[in-house]
Amino acid sequence: MKYVLGVDLGTSAVKIVLVNQAGEVVHEVSKDYPLKQIKAGFSEQNPNDWVEQTLAGLSELVASFEGNAEGIEGLSFSGQMHGLVLLDEDHEPLRDAILWNDTRTTEECRAIYETLGQETLLEITKNPALEGFTLPKILWVKKHEPELFAKVKTFLLPKDYVRLKLTGNLHMEFSDAAGTLLLDVTNKRWSEKLASVFELEESFFPPLVDSHQEVGLILAEVAAQTGLSAQTRVFAGGADNACGAIGAGVNEEGKTLVSIGTSGVVLSFESGSDKNFAGEVHYFNHSVPNSFYTMGVTLAAGYSLSWFKDTFAKEESFDLLLAGAKEVPVGSNGLLFTPYLVGERTPHADSAIRASFIGIDGSHERAHFVRAVIEGITFSLNESIEIFRSYGKKIDTITSIGGGAKSDLWLQIQADIFNAKVVKLSSEQGPGMGAAMIAAYGCGWFKTLKQCGDAFLQVDKEFEPSEENVKTYQELFKVYQSVYSGTKEMNEQLVAFRN
Repeated sequence: MKYVLGVDLGTSAVKIVLVNQAGEVVHEVSKDYPLKQIKAGFSEQNPNDWVEQTLAGLSELVASFEGNAEGIEGLSFSGQMHGLVLLDEDHEPLRDAILWNDTRTTEECRAIYETLGQETLLEITKNPALEGFTLPKILWVKKHEPELFAKVKTFLLPKDYVRLKLTGNLHMEFSDAAGTLLLDVTNKRWSEKLASVFELEESFFPPLVDSHQEVGLILAEVAAQTGLSAQTRVFAGGADNACGAIGAGVNEEGKTLVSIGTSGVVLSFESGSDKNFAGEVHYFNHSVPNSFYTMGVTLAAGYSLSWFKDTFAKEESFDLLLAGAKEVPVGSNGLLFTPYLVGERTPHADSAIRASFIGIDGSHERAHFVRAVIEGITFSLNESIEIFRSYGKKIDTITSIGGGAKSDLWLQIQADIFNAKVVKLSSEQGPGMGAAMIAAYGCGWFKTLKQCGDAFLQVDKEFEPSEENVKTYQELFKVYQSVYSGTKEMNEQLVAFRN
């Protein structure tokens, strides 16, 4: 039996899955690492913590694996997007990495528009200037830490740095590069115009490779430390959302994914880069060869439910918390929640907006609030789906993964609000499985990633929308959409009172 490894480098932990040729997860391990938030809006990590924990996880997995490590043919990566790792001439980090959820770069985003123009930026990168992207972080370091920046030779994104330390080879692949705001997305090359405008040397940019491209074997010392064979093949891998899409079978036109983790993502496959979404949603290169995907983001999706539980039901399980919500009617008796706990991304790129409960009256009990939170998260995701539909995309079947796929109640709510069939997979490993599938494809187990998905992924349940519920939710959605404009000015005034 042959095996591959999928290494998913998340924000809080690295998760590693060992997958056999039947697509079965034979073993998995997770190793966490700290997040540094030294002041409001700052979010950083030590890149070497990622490497150490990845090596520890691989060592633990191989030690507990009953088969022969020689049978583990290859490995690939999924990783948190946008994070900035600045390297010196020896390819060592010069500072902690600035992560995707760091929001210190509002001024740099304004400067990008003032210097380049929004229309030109969208034409080249397909995406707006947002605090989470990599270019604003580069400009922040260049401005605030000039002595350090003078020592910078190149930069990488998180998973690409880990891969560098496992192979000794420096590359960046296209699905992650698309999130830097420096890539010419259509032509798959670093933008000479952006490099020139922001005075970045050609040598600053790492070589680009495809996600399925083999970039080397693991180093001898890595093999000795982990127990893996020195002949283990390493493939570039992809951004976490691209790998999550592959792991959910979103690998051809017409396929759409909803992923509800801490944040929430709506992702739809695109066979080309010719559509124009005017920057309303993200438009990135996919890890599926010669393809792209569009994506909308809800910043506080699962986090909104976790916040509610930790604040009002800390000792209870999620199952117990959700049980009462089953008895609450559609629309939570006129109670609405907007999940703007940490600002919002799609369709409102607004770091100042905050969450609201609207319509509270004396009849509402805790169960109503729980259901309203679930409905509000789903309404926010539906805003991205409606943007896709407004540009002519047909969305009638959606694969749901993450925390929102663990509850039949929530899956049915998704089907009703999205007005589409919602599919739950029998084994859902998300980005880690997508990374493993890239490795399986790279090793030649399958001719295409679609063939791999057909072999590895099976449907567990399907949820059809209820016509009556769809009608109710469509009316409520209009009210939900009006809450943002109704509270925007108030939230801007409240910024001064926040600690």
